[in-house]
Amino acid sequence: MHIAPILSALRRHRLATMLIALEIALACAVLCNACFLIAYRLDQMRINSGVDEASLAQIKVDCDDCNASDLNARILSAINQIPGVQSASVISAVPFGEHYGNAGIHLDAANQRPGGVVEFYVGGPGSFKALGLKLVQGAMPQADDYRPVHDFIPAEAPTWVTQALADHLWPGTDPLGQEFWMDKFHYRVAGVLAHLARPGGGEGGPATREWSVFVPGMPGKHLAGNYLIRAQPEQLSRVLRDARTAVVKAAPDAVLDWEQSRSIGELRKSYFEQDVAMTGILLGVIGALLLVTALGIVGLASFWVAQRRRQIGVRRALGATRRDILHYFQTENFLIVSIGVMLGMLLAYGLNIWLMLSYELPRLPVYYLPISVVALWLLGQLAVLAPALRAAAVPPVVATRTE
Repeated sequence: MHIAPILSALRRHRLATMLIALEIALACAVLCNACFLIAYRLDQMRINSGVDEASLAQIKVDCDDCNASDLNARILSAINQIPGVQSASVISAVPFGEHYGNAGIHLDAANQRPGGVVEFYVGGPGSFKALGLKLVQGAMPQADDYRPVHDFIPAEAPTWVTQALADHLWPGTDPLGQEFWMDKFHYRVAGVLAHLARPGGGEGGPATREWSVFVPGMPGKHLAGNYLIRAQPEQLSRVLRDARTAVVKAAPDAVLDWEQSRSIGELRKSYFEQDVAMTGILLGVIGALLLVTALGIVGLASFWVAQRRRQIGVRRALGATRRDILHYFQTENFLIVSIGVMLGMLLAYGLNIWLMLSYELPRLPVYYLPISVVALWLLGQLAVLAPALRAAAVPPVVATRTE
């Protein structure tokens, strides 16, 4: 197949060629970034929380005027009387729940070496085991590890950090025994957790989603109102329902937070609702854009086939086969799509830069470009196939008589 006659024909239809190429460029840019956003959101939704989600639920109440110790005692007593409850404990927050203690830490007492912003989980006795956290190094908290909570965390206590945070703070070294500071408060690492996701995801990007610290704390004035319940997965729904009822009766002076008093599985589902909706919207946008692009190619190819019937007839009369005519239109489409995707790749990176600056998204991985290019090449070939087959079916004699 000679390319020169095809290029010559395209030059005679510059405007139509440029318009369809621009449409393909736009499709390429949107396709690359939309697929990347979908993959990014799916990755966010697959995050390992590190806790036994199927067996856990949270009960949260608000009571500004309550005595915290009395409130904890009344609610824990009520929950523990429910058949099927394996454990009930006080905890500051759970994965996919509300934030509790985001704070910046430093690796020296003078606060000159920043370590990043981490999430502090403060858990009362029994909460560590109830969460189902898996240890990579160290041992579980012992009774004397639980310290009084000052402000929102104990002033000094052994801590359990996630492997992701340990790799960030002390790369290549043993994290056990390492120290860090939160303002004037001092902490020493007593254990390393395989995973523990932050309640609201990583504020510094995907790499920070597990920058979490578990600190044992004694329930009291600064650790009250949030309770972790563990039960068999098949009984959790019934236990949670009974726990809500029991808490309302046991603490009528407190207000039950129905939105947060749910199982961890329900909290996860709620947390990612917007991501699921956005993924559906992006899939719809991709589908609509590819459909419009395909229809544009079909329309333009059909118009050119009708316009070139005499030319096709002459070529057939001079010995061109049906396959030659078919390949002509397929090659023409391939060239137009190639022009479009070259522009589209530049446009894709421009759009990605805007998304990075506006929404703090990561850089578009380069492998999205060839995948999108191949997809648009295939789409173009499929879209042009029907008009090209009609052109190939034109008999030489009929073609010359119609003009």
